[in-house]
Amino acid sequence: MQIRFLGQSAFLLESGDHRVLIDPFIEGNPKSPVTLAEALGWNVSAVLISHAHGDHWGNALDFGRAGVPVIGTAEIGGYAHSNGAHNAIGANIGGRVRQEWGSVTFTPAWHSSSFPDGTYGGMPTGLVIEMGGVRVYHAGDTNLFGDMRLIGDRVLDVALLPIGDHYTMGPEEAARALELLRPRVAIPMHYGTFPPLVGDPQVFAREGQARGVEVRVLEPGETTEV
Repeated sequence: MQIRFLGQSAFLLESGDHRVLIDPFIEGNPKSPVTLAEALGWNVSAVLISHAHGDHWGNALDFGRAGVPVIGTAEIGGYAHSNGAHNAIGANIGGRVRQEWGSVTFTPAWHSSSFPDGTYGGMPTGLVIEMGGVRVYHAGDTNLFGDMRLIGDRVLDVALLPIGDHYTMGPEEAARALELLRPRVAIPMHYGTFPPLVGDPQVFAREGQARGVEVRVLEPGETTEV
């Protein structure tokens, strides 16, 4: 699998003939390495949404109105469908959505969730994505919580963790999360995009590697292979 970081919490996963986009915050993202027109040309198989905040929901409707399945909680799926994304799929925590490209299972996250227009977005989630024989955990915007150990029991290849602080975990707390998640590789996200997000990825890298986890710090636009 190839994992491309698109700034903030947006990632493009690619395996074989399939591409899956997570939290597609492109327009308005000062760190985005691509334009929306470029991203719409990727022919993605699905758009996965961790929660409804604007820096995660982002351009989901642009993809959904083009026929790409937008997959999230029941509230996210319903909102997307009512706004022209007619292939949207709503699920919920503990549920697994199976598609030709692989699957996504929704896990708890401690945060909040509402759309940019104020509509309730349901519970925030993390995402466990299985694609091309690789299992990736995207934590959404969460803090550290003990049940991360249960997510780690799934045997994770990669954990994508927020480190920015103010709205999410900081680098030290995210490194503690690695003790519970036990991934093979960790990639930091949700930092440096806006002034409050001051978490230092090098601190996360140092603390994570001290715990025996390979930490890969990606600049927006960079790709790594797992």
